[in-house]
Amino acid sequence: MKRIFLIEDDRKIAKNLIRLLRTEGFTVSHSATRSDALAVLEEKKFDLALIDISLPDGNGFAVCTEMKERQDIPVIFLTASADEASVVTGLNMGADDYVTKPFRPRELIARIKAALRKSGSSPATFQIYGLRVNTANGIVHKHNEEVPLSALEYRLLLIFINNPKSIITRNILLDELWDAAGEFVNDNTLSVYIKRLREKIEDDPANPQIILTVRGLGYRLGEDDAAE
Repeated sequence: MKRIFLIEDDRKIAKNLIRLLRTEGFTVSHSATRSDALAVLEEKKFDLALIDISLPDGNGFAVCTEMKERQDIPVIFLTASADEASVVTGLNMGADDYVTKPFRPRELIARIKAALRKSGSSPATFQIYGLRVNTANGIVHKHNEEVPLSALEYRLLLIFINNPKSIITRNILLDELWDAAGEFVNDNTLSVYIKRLREKIEDDPANPQIILTVRGLGYRLGEDDAAE
């Protein structure tokens, strides 16, 4: 399991994040202050850190600098501030990403997994039922033949890959695709995209193994012993 270090002083936000991260299969340690976080770093190793900018005894920028010196791991800032100066400061401090509160849980999970892949802590290639997705270059193969996907079809596939153990509702998919496409995606359009994607990646689209329908709930990714 990948180890996430959450540094967040808002106990309600921390509680919800811990629950979310553990559901996604991560091991989570939590600190609410800068001083406690630095003490934990002396005892434990992590794969990625989520750091709130505003802490009771300092700021997340300083924690990021000290963390990078002790453990060179990806850092994602969590903050209520979206001004350009804060974004630039965070990135210049060595942060790998910057997420503004309130954020969508699945977007955060996707960003965490992307940061882990980029750092080499998570595999860049995903395989299931003869389908191979290289998330580093965005190329998809089916039985060693490249599969041409539109940007939105690829985004749809990534949602399932990034949430392999979750049932994903149609509302979540609509929200994610609308945001990615920059245009309205309605319920009928979603059905069309699911159908098109299955026709491209499934051996038998009428009996899918990769993108499964969970009646009354939504969809989920199938399970394959060969999946990485």
